[in-house]
Amino acid sequence: MPEISAGQQHYLNTRKKHRRIVRASRIAILLGFLFLWEFTANVGIIDSFIFSSPSKIALCFWEMLLDGSIFLHLGSTLYETIASFLLTMLLSILIAVLLWNSRKLSEILDPYLVVLNSLPKSALAPLLIVWLGATQTTIIVSGISVAVFGSILNLYTSFIGIDQEKIKLIYTLHGKKRHALLKVVLPASIPAIISNMKVNVGLCLVGVVIGEFLAARSGLGYLIIYSSQVFKMDWLLMSIVLLCIMAMVLYALINLLEQLYLKRI
Repeated sequence: MPEISAGQQHYLNTRKKHRRIVRASRIAILLGFLFLWEFTANVGIIDSFIFSSPSKIALCFWEMLLDGSIFLHLGSTLYETIASFLLTMLLSILIAVLLWNSRKLSEILDPYLVVLNSLPKSALAPLLIVWLGATQTTIIVSGISVAVFGSILNLYTSFIGIDQEKIKLIYTLHGKKRHALLKVVLPASIPAIISNMKVNVGLCLVGVVIGEFLAARSGLGYLIIYSSQVFKMDWLLMSIVLLCIMAMVLYALINLLEQLYLKRI
């Protein structure tokens, strides 16, 4: 193994120190916020009934953990988010491939995709309930509707931005359009696909929660709406915290997938 020079060692030590400072600062900010929240709630600076407190939220979570009710809500939201995310990615890739394959089709559909992507998706949720009923399918479709149009546009932009010289080389070697797609376009677009996955997992979670607000009998979105109606702020804030943790875990899994891909290339 080659020896590391003094300059390289100093650089590595500086990077390690920087990462330690960043991690420690993040933890300190979180702990400081929780301490300030707990302290102000306990001494009466803020109304603990309205704003709750970290200890009350933790106690509420523990009670729901013991009776098992939290698993129903977590499981529903997680299933709906993963289902809508996977379907969004599948539809996005398939439609982006169709648009790449036919420039005429892409020119025809482009304004419609732009309009649908710009449309506030919360406006579609009541319509979806009328069309599909208050079912889990409606919630999954709501999650898809939030992410799919932007994902199609981003992937299509990535596909047409591929180096045209490589595609010409495929055709020069008597390859077909499918060979250009499978050998050049899709492999070169993997970073863009992973980047879209990072964005879409959060958007699908947002869409699912919007759907659960209107059409669910379980899930964290349902728990938020129900707890706000009966003024159980502990439940409401606990649900928001769980949504944050869920989003972080799903994002971390996709980030892990990206790291595995980067190690292979």
